Amino acid sequence: MNVLLPRHRLALGALVVLSLVAAVSGFQWIRHAQAVPLKTEAAAVPVQMSPVSRQDLPIWISAIGNVQPLNSVNVRVRVDGELQKVLFNEGQTVTAGSLLAVIDPRVYQAQVAQAQALVAKDQAQLANLRVNLDRASKLAAAKAGPTQDVDTFRAQLAAQQAAVQADQAALDTARLQLEFTQVKAPLTGRTGQRLLDVGAIAHGAEATGLVTITQMNPISVAFAVSQDDLPQILEENAKGALHVVAMTRDGRQEIAKGALSFIDSQVTAASGQIQLKAQFDNASGQLWPGELVSARLLVQTRQDVTVVPAEAVQFGRQGNFVYVVGADQRVQPRLVEAGSVVDGKQWIRQGLAAGETVVVQGQSRVAPGVKVMPVKTDTTADLVEANQ
Repeated sequence: MNVLLPRHRLALGALVVLSLVAAVSGFQWIRHAQAVPLKTEAAAVPVQMSPVSRQDLPIWISAIGNVQPLNSVNVRVRVDGELQKVLFNEGQTVTAGSLLAVIDPRVYQAQVAQAQALVAKDQAQLANLRVNLDRASKLAAAKAGPTQDVDTFRAQLAAQQAAVQADQAALDTARLQLEFTQVKAPLTGRTGQRLLDVGAIAHGAEATGLVTITQMNPISVAFAVSQDDLPQILEENAKGALHVVAMTRDGRQEIAKGALSFIDSQVTAASGQIQLKAQFDNASGQLWPGELVSARLLVQTRQDVTVVPAEAVQFGRQGNFVYVVGADQRVQPRLVEAGSVVDGKQWIRQGLAAGETVVVQGQSRVAPGVKVMPVKTDTTADLVEANQ
């Protein structure tokens, strides 16, 4: 018994040591397992999506246009004299034929009276010559007078008739000059700044004039487009006047609707553009001469075409492409043939079908096969933060 006791103690000690080693090893394994987690699938990338749709797509040609009046006249005085009256206000709308100003008429009234007196004098002489001619003709017919007197009176009568005609022409001229003392509006429009004041001496030879009248309604917008668009414009315009919309210069707000009224006869060689004009009803005065606007010419409306938001289309080495979201919410790039962009909508000629879904924002974080998740349109801040 005393011999075996140390062996039992030795075995018991070894057993204790092994238990401690096993405990330490198990603890380290657990810590290692906690430190190295199991491999999981990557989180879905948040992106903005949009369905592919079909709709009618208007094809517009946009250009910067300049509002131009159909008529603008510098009203000038046509006779010399003192400006006695001004009968309009600056910026007033006047009608054609309305009286604008009056020049001192007294000199021209006197000229009319003088011309009338000369006409009366020559007409009296003409009447006397007719009587003399009639008397000489009767005497010559009765063999009581010479026929030479008849010829003389007939020649004098013709000369006097010409004198009366000249007098009448002078009278008409004097009356016309008198009429010119009343300055009238040649057209309906808006007056500009008055250039002569009451009491000033006006001269018919001056180029300055009294005021400029600008026709406001209707009004036109002139703009230029590329010669490459000309064949389609001519083809569609032959079917009927093309619609033109005048927008604010930034293109955000519509001002007026009109129709194409003029296509220039030649292309400008230096720029390769052709000048067009559209006419607009401007009864409310929404278009102002000299104003810069954005002109949009409706060339054609494509019926029932495939469209996506323009932001969905990316450009790569092989051409235009979009990221298509599959049923498993994974994206794959697909080449597309892109057409025109209208109001943020991209026309897709080939490559997509209605009902498919494409990525509109967040393309920089996706790659082929990456899983995505949709976000709302108004969560742009989340997309920007995710893309960073």
